[in-house]
Amino acid sequence: MISESNLSFEQGPIRPPNEARSLLLRVARNCPWNQCLFCPVYKEQKFSLRTVEEVKKDIQTARDITDDIKALSWKIGESGLITNSIISYILNNNHSYSYQSVAMWLYYGTGECFLQDADNFIMKSRDFVEILRFLREKFPDLKRVTTYSRSRTLSRKSLSEMKEIKEAGLDRVHIGLESGCDPLLKFIKKGVTAAQHIDAGKKVIDSGMSLSEYIMPGLGGEAMWKEHAVDTAMVLNQIDPHYIRLRSLRVPMHAPLYQKLMNGEFKTLTDDQVIEEIKLFIETLDNTITSTITSDHIMNLLEEIKGTLPDDKENMLYVIKKYQDLSESERLIYRIGRRGGIYSSTDDLYQDQSTYDKINRSVSELSSKGPDEIERFINEMANRYV
Repeated sequence: MISESNLSFEQGPIRPPNEARSLLLRVARNCPWNQCLFCPVYKEQKFSLRTVEEVKKDIQTARDITDDIKALSWKIGESGLITNSIISYILNNNHSYSYQSVAMWLYYGTGECFLQDADNFIMKSRDFVEILRFLREKFPDLKRVTTYSRSRTLSRKSLSEMKEIKEAGLDRVHIGLESGCDPLLKFIKKGVTAAQHIDAGKKVIDSGMSLSEYIMPGLGGEAMWKEHAVDTAMVLNQIDPHYIRLRSLRVPMHAPLYQKLMNGEFKTLTDDQVIEEIKLFIETLDNTITSTITSDHIMNLLEEIKGTLPDDKENMLYVIKKYQDLSESERLIYRIGRRGGIYSSTDDLYQDQSTYDKINRSVSELSSKGPDEIERFINEMANRYV
């Protein structure tokens, strides 16, 4: 058995929600741009690239942990399987966090790996290729390897470089598109243009990799919500990514945008206005694209907005209509239930009358304290997840 003192490798703070059960390996530290006004992550943190040898050492450690866990399974009579007994043993015997994370990855059996942090394509292509080949050598059964990148970085890569990276073992790229509106991109200091978004997205697809584009409903605020919705849809119409992932805006105190919110330069939309913006966005998406839209994040009010274009477009718009057709009091109850983690669908309103009544009583109590108390309460609940 390997000495536990050596069974540790570096992991970063962030990964997409759908990578929750992936093996997490850190290629870079923090974000090389780190100027986006809406983003609270990595602020005050210096960017650095890890060396190829550092990353390869971590990959080897993850491999050693994997082998150690399987040996442990045989030793205690589980025939190499990663069972509840194995997980319980590891979690209760002071193993390192890295050891525990690999154990959980093996237990879930996804066979997926996510490479952290914010923009690994900024690494020299030959170095990234070396890391990917080593990863595939040590974990030949991986089903998918994924990473984050920025459009501006990808637009500087040649298609031949992208294809080489794909061939080395990278399957999917997550890009924070956020918006396709150039004035808004400039305002939020995204450091990229709509044209660069399009070029980068097309390049990922042309290289044979899967592409997830993240957009941020609400980012245009009161001043640019229509332009944000329409221009973002127009950019995505040209890219036709495999996935479009909705991540509605929240502005925590530690995000630079908060100062503009406080001094009046930026005004947020209400939940109902964000839903109207999403409606306009979906309506503007062409029926010729085949992207899958997901709303798999607690920041999104309507988790049900999901489906594959063009077939599910009307159904997604119907989900929005169902919400908008609710009475004002019903929408308020749903919003509180959603932000409190109780509801994930407007249909949930009618599943449990006692829960509905309890939230309704809370609404009455909050209203009695002042006209702004309900919104303050809802925002406070939502900001817990940021």
